[in-house]
Amino acid sequence: MDDMPTIDAALAGRLIAEQFPQWADLPILPVALGGWDNRTFHLGERMTVRLPNAARYAAQVEKEQRWLPRLARDLPLPIPAPLAMGRPGQGYPWPWSVYSWLDGETAAVARIDDRPRFAADLGAFLSALQRIDATDGPPAGPHSFWRGGPLSTYDAETRTAIAALDGRIDARAVTAVWETALETSWAAAPVWVHGDMAAGNLLVEDGRLSAVIDFGCACVGDPACDLAVAWTFLEGEARETFRAALPLDAGTWARGRGWTLWKALIVYAALPGANPLDAEKSGRIIADLVAEHARAD
Repeated sequence: MDDMPTIDAALAGRLIAEQFPQWADLPILPVALGGWDNRTFHLGERMTVRLPNAARYAAQVEKEQRWLPRLARDLPLPIPAPLAMGRPGQGYPWPWSVYSWLDGETAAVARIDDRPRFAADLGAFLSALQRIDATDGPPAGPHSFWRGGPLSTYDAETRTAIAALDGRIDARAVTAVWETALETSWAAAPVWVHGDMAAGNLLVEDGRLSAVIDFGCACVGDPACDLAVAWTFLEGEARETFRAALPLDAGTWARGRGWTLWKALIVYAALPGANPLDAEKSGRIIADLVAEHARAD
């Protein structure tokens, strides 16, 4: 789509002026951390404009508009509240959203006063999410990038990454983690899944978890993918507290390791020499997963 306009504050301003003139006089500025899938802009002091940056993310707009207000009623922490849905215009080809602004900073170790309490709050949030009636909720699929769906979707990609990294990782041990995860499946009824449970989608205020954002990959299905945060952000007592807060069986935790392993492997395989910090973190995560799998055996 070579003729698509640049997604910037000027475009957001034109779309607002065209479709929501009541907000046309409010300033529009980029947010500090705008994410990968969407470009996000401040709209005044208490709203944001969120524009998908590719067609594969556009289906998430209507899903969030429909389901986030329903989910919010039964969750213990704030989540984004849709205020309006925009339509294509000004050369921009997809639907887009206006949300209320949520206060807080992106989760980081230095911003958390008590990591086990943070983990307990996060576990309670996911437990509440999983208890919400999932009837008629959107099943896992391309809109969720198969989060909530079968882990086997990424089998070929994972094995390709393992082969590419042979010599840098213990390929046999890593394959054992992966194949153990593939041997399990979610046998219960589908539950609500966030789909991208990572530190970048968790907000902290006054040292505590204050909100959860970015439900673009939300769906109903297997909650194992939401466990990845246990290895990507939590450790030690905090990880065990998180585990204890969620009533999930050993197979689901094995698939959680599998989801985490898939992502760590593809990052580790793709980034050597380009982003050493990200590659180093992925290598540590892989080693941690292998060690935990060995202890579980």
